[in-house]
Amino acid sequence: MTDEEPISYQALPVGTNVCTADGTSIGTVEHVLQEPDLDLFDGIAIHTERGLRFVDRDQITTITTRTVTTTLTLADAEKLPEPEGDPVYHVNALQDVGPALTARLGRMFRREHWIRNG
Repeated sequence: MTDEEPISYQALPVGTNVCTADGTSIGTVEHVLQEPDLDLFDGIAIHTERGLRFVDRDQITTITTRTVTTTLTLADAEKLPEPEGDPVYHVNALQDVGPALTARLGRMFRREHWIRNG
């Protein structure tokens, strides 16, 4: 598989570049919004200079391992709304990596660090 072959939203990696219709970068994928029970793709939350923003599935034209291309113009991208709903959390797996005392204690006591997205 080459980097430019289309992929499913289910295989979309975090950090993938998100572009306008003319190829201008507007952010990176933060997470995919979906209804797994219904196998329904709702859109993506992207990290932008202005914080998290929501791109609806109808605004997405292609998804590859390198880029998500949208139908948006740069002006449209400036008006993207923030994602709605409950906050999303993820574990920072690299929090306790390294030789520092806090990292060693973290590994010893297996503490988890949760980070709120957005």
